[in-house]
Amino acid sequence: MIGILKSNIEKRIVGKSDIVDSLITALLSEGHVLIEDVPGVGKTTLAKSLSDSLALSFARIQCTPDTMPSDITGLSVYNTKTGDFEVVPGPVMNNIVLADELNRTSPKTQSALLQAMEEHSVTIDGKNLPLPEPFMVIGTQNPMETAGTYPLPEAQLDRFMLRLKIGYPVSSDAVKMAESFLEGTLHQETGSVLEGSDVIRLRTDVKEVKVNGSLTDYAVLIIEATRNDTDIACGASPRALLSLLRYAQAHALYEGRDYCIPEDILNAALITLPHRLILTAQARMNRMSQDKVIKRITDHIKVPSR
Repeated sequence: MIGILKSNIEKRIVGKSDIVDSLITALLSEGHVLIEDVPGVGKTTLAKSLSDSLALSFARIQCTPDTMPSDITGLSVYNTKTGDFEVVPGPVMNNIVLADELNRTSPKTQSALLQAMEEHSVTIDGKNLPLPEPFMVIGTQNPMETAGTYPLPEAQLDRFMLRLKIGYPVSSDAVKMAESFLEGTLHQETGSVLEGSDVIRLRTDVKEVKVNGSLTDYAVLIIEATRNDTDIACGASPRALLSLLRYAQAHALYEGRDYCIPEDILNAALITLPHRLILTAQARMNRMSQDKVIKRITDHIKVPSR
């Protein structure tokens, strides 16, 4: 099933196999994904390709400075015929939610997603409403645009399992893209290949992937190292540890195994932790990046034997 899903997405995404792998693995991990890159590299197309490949409900929220929290969660309105207040669900009440240009909306509106992303429920007029399962939020943002944007708070970044950067295509992939565009096949519609029950079943399989004690200790050592590194002002949270382990399990399943190996933990650390770290002012002045810091940390921790 996983191979079929990947092939279907790659009908519209050219030359980004590793990015597609990470997105699917996050889906299996019950994680949310933030896609951050410059305009025009396919952030929205990638999210849409995933949703179109799944027989699930989909909603797109085009975030703007005047977007209100109720535009995301929904609101309660008075029905003059019945004399009661009725809940009008917002776009977040769907399986796959694309929050496009998330950093262009206000912190108040951004916070409307916090409960949904963590608890898979929303509160409207005092009523707690569960979200449909499976549920996933895909956010996009443009790092180059600063005017009229609001940086995502740490609490929200920590709720994203991954932050992906697509990057520009290499020359050979750009040629394939251009040829497909001229032939009219680049933006072809793709049908769904997996049902919601398939996704739920795969997520259940992920939770059954075995992680032995030495690998759990290895993951904890990495997390604790981020809290003691001189270049990091605020290290990885307990939520980060849980995301790391779940992603490692999904990565193992993606590779066709029902058990984790050290490489699963290492790969998970390199992709789930960087965006959660807050670097010191000195580290930023020295042009250190979160990716470089986590790579240095993992290089200095002994990898356990299988």
